[in-house]
Amino acid sequence: MANKKYVVELALSEREALLCKINKGTLSATANRKARILLKADKGLHGESWTDRKIWQSLETSPSTVARVRETFVMKGLDAVFARKRQVHPSVKRIFDGEAEARLIALACSQPPKGYARWTIRLLADKVIELNIVETAHFNTVGRTLKKMNLNLTAAATG
Repeated sequence: MANKKYVVELALSEREALLCKINKGTLSATANRKARILLKADKGLHGESWTDRKIWQSLETSPSTVARVRETFVMKGLDAVFARKRQVHPSVKRIFDGEAEARLIALACSQPPKGYARWTIRLLADKVIELNIVETAHFNTVGRTLKKMNLNLTAAATG
C-alpha cells in the first residue's frame, strides 16, 4: 500500500461530533457523505482505517471525492470540510453597486411623480433607467435591492 499524503486522524471529540451530526439526520446528503468518509478514513485510535477503494465503493462516490475530503480535513480542518467555497467571481455582475444603490434609496424616499400617491417598484425601475443611474433594471431587481436595505416603500413615502 502506498503512503498517503493526507492521513485522517480524528480526535475523539471530532469523531463524536461527526457521529452526532449523522445520527441527528439534519445533514444534507453531501455533508452526510463527507462525514462518513472522514469516519471511515480515520487512522486514529478509534478509527476504522478503511482503504480509499473500500470507502468510495461502499459510499458510492468517486475516488477524487474521498481524496479531496481527506485533503481538506488535513489542510484546513473539520469546519472547512462542510463549508461551501465562496465564488471569487460571481456569475452575474451586480447591477446596483454602492453608489447606484444609494441613489435608488434616495429616489425611493423622495416625492413620487405627479399623479401617484407613492413609488412602486415598477416606477422606480423606469426612473433609475431614465436618470441613467443604471443602464437596465428589472423591477424585481429594484425590489430585491430595497428589501436588502430593509426599505419599505409605504414607510418611505410617509417618512
